[in-house]
Amino acid sequence: MSEVPEIRIGTVEREQALDALSRHFTDGRLTVTEFDERSGQIAAASTRGQLEQVFSDLPATTGPGSPATVTDDHASGVDWPGRAMAVVPLIALVLFFVTGSWLWFLAVPIAGALLYGGNRERTRRRRRRRNDTEDRN
Repeated sequence: MSEVPEIRIGTVEREQALDALSRHFTDGRLTVTEFDERSGQIAAASTRGQLEQVFSDLPATTGPGSPATVTDDHASGVDWPGRAMAVVPLIALVLFFVTGSWLWFLAVPIAGALLYGGNRERTRRRRRRRNDTEDRN
């Protein structure tokens, strides 16, 4: 990494590192004990170099500060929930004209609840992005 390793980090960088560490854990690269130990190291880290040490033996593509650290649905190039939500009202409209029943319009809020209702991580990322944008301005 070309950045200065002793530069101080903030909460956002620690959260990004924890997200990356969680992905390594779910991918099977870490045991529960290793995950707990490294999570503690990330929480105590105050510099970028300390974060880099936590990821030194893990693949670099998902380490702290890399593009994969701040992934979301757009990182894969396709926002499936967004696309599905855009199509649901059109489908409801077509079904309304075909069947004559207005109940098809209930699919719109139901689809929204199913696609976005339980995704707290997405809400957290959106809030974090908004805070980052406000901090830059």
